[in-house]
Amino acid sequence: MDELLLRELTPNVLGILVRRGADFAAAEDAVQDALLEAVRVWPSEPPRDPKGWLITVSWRKFLDATKANAARRRREDLVDEEPAPEPAPAVDDTLQLYFLCAHPSLTPSSAVALTLRAVGGLTTRQIAEAYLVPEPTMAQRISRAKRTISGVRFDQPGDVATVLRVLYLVFNEGYSGDVDLAAEAIRLTRRLAAEFDHPEVAGLLALMLLHHARRAARTAPDGSLVPLAEQDRGRWDTRSIAEGVDILQAALARDRLGEFQAQAAIAALHADAQTAEETDWVQIVEWYDELAKLTDSPIVRLNRAVAVGEADGPRAGLTALAAVDDSLPRHTAVAAYLHERDGDVKTAARLYAEAAEKAANLAERAHLTRQAARLNAQVR
Repeated sequence: MDELLLRELTPNVLGILVRRGADFAAAEDAVQDALLEAVRVWPSEPPRDPKGWLITVSWRKFLDATKANAARRRREDLVDEEPAPEPAPAVDDTLQLYFLCAHPSLTPSSAVALTLRAVGGLTTRQIAEAYLVPEPTMAQRISRAKRTISGVRFDQPGDVATVLRVLYLVFNEGYSGDVDLAAEAIRLTRRLAAEFDHPEVAGLLALMLLHHARRAARTAPDGSLVPLAEQDRGRWDTRSIAEGVDILQAALARDRLGEFQAQAAIAALHADAQTAEETDWVQIVEWYDELAKLTDSPIVRLNRAVAVGEADGPRAGLTALAAVDDSLPRHTAVAAYLHERDGDVKTAARLYAEAAEKAANLAERAHLTRQAARLNAQVR
């Protein structure tokens, strides 16, 4: 069973059902039922046209559900006869689905969550972890969002800024390695940039390319995390870096700064340094100051504390960190790093161990545990 193929086809099939008249919630349910059928049937009877098979089965599932529910009789006017099987259309509705999920009637958080679930293919658990909320809470949010856009026409797009946040979350989820959606997020952002002449769309594309360029160097052969300062920069994708920088420079020249452009500028400064020691931390702090003006994100303040620690010394970094909520993910790990830089090895070892207990994934936990063990060995 080709799970990647199913993931790629799902948004297209969902879009086609919505275009045929199925409301979003019913269409997604039907597609999910068809995917389960595919998992059962395809290993022994692989279809010649996987997309066409999914469209046909999903439509039948939708018809069955419609006819079985008297409250939905009104939809039968749309589906008096089932279309005869035909070659699957070549149109890609994925981007249009992102806009549907970013409908103005939804809150930004609900729009992002719904898109990640219905189009991005992430599980409710993964989305809940991204939002730092309990899984049942996220499940309710997604269900409410589906009900909200039920009956919305497919030609009523949502907010571009929300679509950008959706794409960025999808990219970050893929970049983390749990679900590999980074390449898909870049593809969709390229399409968005081709259709919308806006510097923030370009800024997001540049940011993705600059981060993705470092992907090969982020992990060691044994799967362990490699911090940015220790990465083999010879493994960075220079072509992606050059493209990202060119896109960013064109966007910044329009003098309409946004948060994605500012983040991309920070990423470009990291990419420009031939070695970690050559990183222009002073400029990076200045860009974080600009970013802080654009968004009140605590993550920005946390990352700024790291940059201040590099530019002005670890004690200055610790002072900046003191103003950041200590319940924030990675706060303890940042504190450990800055205390180690300041020569307080014992405190740093303790904080690394505490950070490991709070880590969101096994790779991060293993990295922090190794850091604690390394410093504990020095203390002894």
